[in-house]
Amino acid sequence: MSKFIIDGGTKLIGSVRVSGAKNASYKLMIASLLSEQETRLLNLPNIDDVAMTSEIIRSLGGLAESRGEKNLFISAKHLNSNKIDTVFGEKSRASTLFLPALLHKFKHAFVPFPGGDKIGKRPLERHFEGMEKMGAKIIKNNNFLEVVASKLSGINYRFRKNTHTGTETLIMAGVLADGKTILENVAEEPEIDDLILLLNNMGGHIRRRTFRTIEIEGVKKLHGAIHKVMPDRNETITYACAALATKGDVIVENARHQDVATFLNKLDEIGAGYEIDHYGIRFFYHQPLHATDVTTQIHPGFMTDWQPLWATLACQCQGDSTIHETVMQNRFQYIKPLIAMGAEITPFNPLVKNIDQVYNFNAKDYSPKDWHAIKITGPCKFVGGKFKVADLRAGATIMLAALSGSGKTILTNTEQIDRGYERLDLKLLKLGAKIKRIKE
Repeated sequence: MSKFIIDGGTKLIGSVRVSGAKNASYKLMIASLLSEQETRLLNLPNIDDVAMTSEIIRSLGGLAESRGEKNLFISAKHLNSNKIDTVFGEKSRASTLFLPALLHKFKHAFVPFPGGDKIGKRPLERHFEGMEKMGAKIIKNNNFLEVVASKLSGINYRFRKNTHTGTETLIMAGVLADGKTILENVAEEPEIDDLILLLNNMGGHIRRRTFRTIEIEGVKKLHGAIHKVMPDRNETITYACAALATKGDVIVENARHQDVATFLNKLDEIGAGYEIDHYGIRFFYHQPLHATDVTTQIHPGFMTDWQPLWATLACQCQGDSTIHETVMQNRFQYIKPLIAMGAEITPFNPLVKNIDQVYNFNAKDYSPKDWHAIKITGPCKFVGGKFKVADLRAGATIMLAALSGSGKTILTNTEQIDRGYERLDLKLLKLGAKIKRIKE
């Protein structure tokens, strides 16, 4: 257990190197188990989600061994268990992603329901419907899933709604299935393309045939490969917002502009400074920022993971901004801390004629008790306080508010931040931030 003590009021200036992508890394690790040969993953971030996935692989008898900086050697050759312990389900959202590898190896798997951030219900039926059509029998037993499949077969399947993890699960299931699998209305995120690249380098036959359509020719077996994890676009956005909110100037090395194009468009709207070059992207404050509106959408739209971070930046903009969250069911847990720090934020629910079309979460989970939009009136002056981190991005959001404001802020439950950021406190410290990590 640890906490952060942050003293605000310092401009962040310098350069920072973006880490390997959290939302690609642990999924690439799991995909590596589809071969008994050794796969080497490079540029893995030093985060808790990677450590947790390594622990799960080793608990199953597999190899997950570091032999250098930010790399792992992974192999399923000695997997000897088809059951993931419940303790991992409580801490990680990765458990169901293990199903294709465990079914390929054992024909029978037991996995706990996934945990992770409490930002709304996970629509797992989008994963399970496709698996069942492939020939899997799924039995829900309390907090466990028992899944049986002597062999998975190729299918034509259309997702009813976009699902990042569901798309990845069915790609991993289809790559070793009998015959051809065609997936429609799939997710378009670059992390999925990173998964496809790895699996194709392992001997898979996967391609994006048209927009939101993926075609998979099942193969008999996969071999090992060497793969470098793509840079983390969410980390890029974090440092961008930190630089602009503190009126600083930060170069984010290795950031890929094509992965954050929608965010850069919004920076144009508010008048923020940025430059794209061979080294990555430089973000800098050069004039007062102007309010604008944001609606989160599935890729290539404005990412749901970016909107809490954007809220801190919107608090520094002149005028009224709105943020409408349409992807996740409950992603405004950060507004109470920001209001306590001095932000003027009003939650509301927009008038929506067709909930099922507008929101990516299931319409049956819609509740007027959950806020789906906020209005922010800026600029504001943040002051410090003491807060418990609710989830990963909310924790980073409060950190940015504390850095851009005045006074002392104490954050507890910072393990949520460590789950997805590689020592965010140390990287910010090197940019001039005043942060102390206290072990408890």
